[in-house]
Order: sequence, then C-alpha cells, then structure tokens
Amino acid sequence: MFRHGFAGLLLLTAASILESCHKPGSKVDVDAYRHEIEQWQQQRIARTTSDNGWLTLCGLFWLKEGENKFGSDSSNEIVFPAGKAPGICGSIYLERGTLRLEARSGVEIKHHDSVVTSLVLRSDEEGAADPTVLTVNALSFYAIQRAGQLAVRVKDRENPALLHFKGLEYFPIDLKWRVEAKFEPYVPQKALQIASVVGTVENDTCPGALSFEVDGKPCRLDVVIEQGTTDEFFVMFSDETSGKETYKMGRQLYTDLPDAQNNVILDFNKAYNWPCVFTEYATCPIPPAQNHLLVRVEAGEKMYAVHQ
Repeated sequence: MFRHGFAGLLLLTAASILESCHKPGSKVDVDAYRHEIEQWQQQRIARTTSDNGWLTLCGLFWLKEGENKFGSDSSNEIVFPAGKAPGICGSIYLERGTLRLEARSGVEIKHHDSVVTSLVLRSDEEGAADPTVLTVNALSFYAIQRAGQLAVRVKDRENPALLHFKGLEYFPIDLKWRVEAKFEPYVPQKALQIASVVGTVENDTCPGALSFEVDGKPCRLDVVIEQGTTDEFFVMFSDETSGKETYKMGRQLYTDLPDAQNNVILDFNKAYNWPCVFTEYATCPIPPAQNHLLVRVEAGEKMYAVHQ
C-alpha cells in the first residue's frame, strides 16, 4: 500500500510540476520543463513514424463526379504504387457528394479487417470526422474533403519515405522561447481566409490575436480555433528562419486557452513542421501574411534533413 501510494504521490507531483509549466506567471522548474519538451519531441517522432504517420503518405487524387477507378495501373484515376496492388482494384463513385466503393471481383479490400465488396464511404469532413479507412495489402486509403472538394489519400506502411526516415532536428531547448503572451479578442470574431499548398482556400474562425515581445520587439499572431476543438488555440506562423534553418512555409503550434486575465503561454519550443516537409501529397495551409514574425524564432523543429 505504501509503495503504491508513494508512487502515486510522485506521479501527482510530477504532473503538478508539468502543469505549472503551462500557467502564465508561474515559476518554472527548469529540469522538469526540459524533460517535458524532450518527451514531446519523442512523441512527435513516434507519431511521425507510425503506420498512419505522414511519412506513409504516397498519393493524393482529386475525385471527379461519377466513376473513379483505383489500382496500380497508371490509367486509373487513383493510382496506387506499382506492385503494391492489382492493376484495377475497383471504383469509387462520387454521386452528388456521396461516395460509394465498388470492389472488383477477386480483389480483397478490407474495412476494419472485414472484406468488403460495396460500401458507402465517409470523408474526413474537413478534418472534423473519422473517415472510412480501407486497406489493400500494405496500402490504406480514404477520402478527405478540402474547401468542398473531395480527394482520396493513399498511404503505404512500406513507403520509402518512412523506411529511409532520417530523424528530426531541433534547436536547443531554451526557456526564452516559452513566451507569456496577451490574448486580444476580436469583437466580433473575424474570418480568416487560409490558402493551402494545393490551391484551396478555407474560411477559419479567428477569435483574436496573441501579443508578445521577443528581444524587445513587438510581435502579434492571429490564432484559430480548429473545427471540432474547444480547448486550445492553433497558431500558424513563419519567421526570419523560414526558408533557411526551418521550413519555408513556416511552422505550427498549439496553446492552451487564455486564463482569466487573458494571459497565454506561447511555447515555441513545441513549434513543428507542416506535413508538407515530408511529402508532396499533403494539403498544408499557408500561414497568413500577418503571422510572419520579423524575428528569428530559434526554437522548435528545424528543416527536415531530406530538404537540406
């Protein structure tokens, strides 16, 4: 009893220390904070290299109304990697916004480990829903929706980008980049038009901006509340390291919501790259022009080695 109780006390103490790292105005335990960031980096690598991570993405195909054949044959609308699947596996029909799969006879297409021959598919609905994921051998594929357009995303758990992953590199962890910012709400909230690398434009809700200083220079970042979330801000930014030490399209991070005094911890040590740094088949947003910081943010994730 005592051993378990003591272990539980240690866990609660560690959790309390880490929680205090996120509270504006709180004294930060430097060792606990460094450990937290190192754990975050390890989790980032684990997500990136998982069977469903961005390194497995090997195709993106926009759907046309009507029949869209899929398989490894180059004549298909949805082309799977050569040698990974039959030449023609079946068709996905887009009919006035509804998606329907029809498998070709003799081709084993699975959904939740069950072979399917015909199935109505659900897209990810702009990231707000879990899509219907189908598999053929080492491949998985599912429908995504972006700015009202539907596409099929293809992943390969044996993708060369995953097999040849070179690891991630970070700037040194520095408490300087755990910035205390002030949230300045927009009344009413404003809409942000966010363009993407694939040419789509989406309207996001911007509740306000984070105002802070870096080396005495005033900085400001518009924030977004992502669809389906209510407990955090999503921050897109670029800075004077973008296109040099860091990815040219900028980086991203999340923050807790502001406290009662509208204070927010903006931790650039947790800034990380867009999926587009790993694959040409991602649909990454482009940070709005006003979110370019005229300072060097020497914190967080650096450019992925493949692009250097």
